[in-house]
Amino acid sequence: MLAKRLVKYKNEQGVVLAVPRGAVPMGYHIAQELGFPLDIVLIKKIGHPSNPEFAIGAVSSHGSVVTNYPGVPKAYIEQETIRIKELLEDRYKQYVGNRQPVELQDKTVIIVDDGIATGNTMRATINLIKESKPKQIIVAVPVAPPEVLARLTPEVDEMICLEAPDYFAAVSQFYEYFPQVSDEEVISMLQHSWQEQ
Repeated sequence: MLAKRLVKYKNEQGVVLAVPRGAVPMGYHIAQELGFPLDIVLIKKIGHPSNPEFAIGAVSSHGSVVTNYPGVPKAYIEQETIRIKELLEDRYKQYVGNRQPVELQDKTVIIVDDGIATGNTMRATINLIKESKPKQIIVAVPVAPPEVLARLTPEVDEMICLEAPDYFAAVSQFYEYFPQVSDEEVISMLQHSWQEQ
């Protein structure tokens, strides 16, 4: 269903970036449909020193973005950025081996996720992708709460969302079938996608 809504971008120079692991099967089908390369975008928040669950920034395989949070030492942010980057690099290697990330500059970048809940990770992902100077950014998701969509839509060139229900508890509630996607499946789909390019 998402691929049908994205078919208008077929003749663009584009890239599909899937958020692992859940969105990789979707990203794989969309990339095949559009004839785009498939890559993954790994992202992890930088937690506040006194409350690790509270995000003060985010690091991805494409860069890092940090909110200048009062009272948080610069050294802590630098150390966390390095630590998280190493962690993400290890995970990226696990998924793609020694392959370099797909170049995003001047491309139509389609970020695919299996759904958006709070929107915090997606906002950080969008901000990080902007650093790579793409031609345009499109977010494609099956489901998200209306208020989150309203917040994120102005930040991208197009937001494609199939369902925006008022009652939203979790992404999984909108799927008939929502199995865990394994690391092996992610690796296999990425390799298939690259062989077809």
